Amino acid sequence: MRVRLKGDAICTLFLLVALCSLLYSQLEHLVPAGKKEPTQSKPRVAPKILSDPRASQRPMPAEATFPRPQVTPVMRQTEVAKTRVQTTTPPPLTDSAFNFKLYLLNKDNRNFNLLINQPRKCRKTPGGPFLLIAIKSVVEDFDRREIVRKTWGREGLVNGEQIQRVFLLGTPKNRTVLATWKTLIHQESQTYRDILLWDFMDTFFNLTLKEIHFLSWAAEFCHNVKFIFKGDADVFVNVENIVDFLKRHDPTEDLFVGDIIYNARPIRVRKSKYYIPETMYGLSIYPAYAGGGGFLLSSRTMRKLSRACREVELFPIDDVFLGMCLQRINLKPILHEGFKTFGIVKPSAAPHLQTFDPCFYKDLMVVHSLKVAEIWLMWNLLHSPRLSCTQKKQVKKPFQWKKKAQITTPASPL
Repeated sequence: MRVRLKGDAICTLFLLVALCSLLYSQLEHLVPAGKKEPTQSKPRVAPKILSDPRASQRPMPAEATFPRPQVTPVMRQTEVAKTRVQTTTPPPLTDSAFNFKLYLLNKDNRNFNLLINQPRKCRKTPGGPFLLIAIKSVVEDFDRREIVRKTWGREGLVNGEQIQRVFLLGTPKNRTVLATWKTLIHQESQTYRDILLWDFMDTFFNLTLKEIHFLSWAAEFCHNVKFIFKGDADVFVNVENIVDFLKRHDPTEDLFVGDIIYNARPIRVRKSKYYIPETMYGLSIYPAYAGGGGFLLSSRTMRKLSRACREVELFPIDDVFLGMCLQRINLKPILHEGFKTFGIVKPSAAPHLQTFDPCFYKDLMVVHSLKVAEIWLMWNLLHSPRLSCTQKKQVKKPFQWKKKAQITTPASPL
């Protein structure tokens, strides 16, 4: 009897333990389920936000994850944006990374300090220089500035006229190395006395700021100049041809010459470098403007454009903005075939010709998109005493049908 009771007690105890363990496992499964749900959803939500192709349109931290710098005149805001991105992984760039909302909020901030000035640049020559060469550059491109100084951008007399030179710079995009670049650029300025540096970030969409600040500087410190050539550092300029061309013009009259682009339409594709939304520019056609590789203007036009820049609303594409200023002063730019801001196009009828031949450059004024070595080589080729472009090259005669020989009978003597 005792054995039977003891066995029943053991079985009952075993069943209770099994039942308790079963209930415990069920409770363990049910209770964390509500807690695990949110934690599992987080890794699914985060990638969707980062990989959303519309993320570049959002003005919140998703926009600051792009590796490209914020294009804005306000320096402190860009530094804050960069501190945010250090702990995030940048998403693939599918749309334009330009923050149009931030640009519109800060576009009226157009007065920035001149950190490095050359106030006596145009006072070296009595009566002012004949031509001032102003080249857009960035702090990092020392090699391009140096090759310009050694070749077509030399200061001094060219065909009897005085030439002066300045480089137009903003502060570097990479603020972490600003101290190093600041030391180098000040040393470069002390050596060559041709650096103009403003306190705005040097980005593509801030080139308009470089445009208006240079015109303001020229109107104040170089008002006695006769003509100005303004261009990029990656162009080859035949200064001799430019001087000969300008000698036939009066600096007290309006003049704006270059590779003029007519009826250009705004780019509405977001992935394009030149994308402009309709909210920023609603018209279907831009005003006539000069390709940014290089153009010429007279002293009179420079002063007019300097005043117009203060009245025209800033536009992120500097070439188009200058066209708007020309439209403001009712001045039509002049197209000149010597300005090749899109490079030299090889003739379709002569595919065997080499467009890098110096004889192609001899009669031109500006050719865009050349490498440093190509600028140095072309300069030396054009100034070589052995250069001869008058020699007739042997060209195969075109196909012609053979003409039948005319038989002439000699006249018989009478």
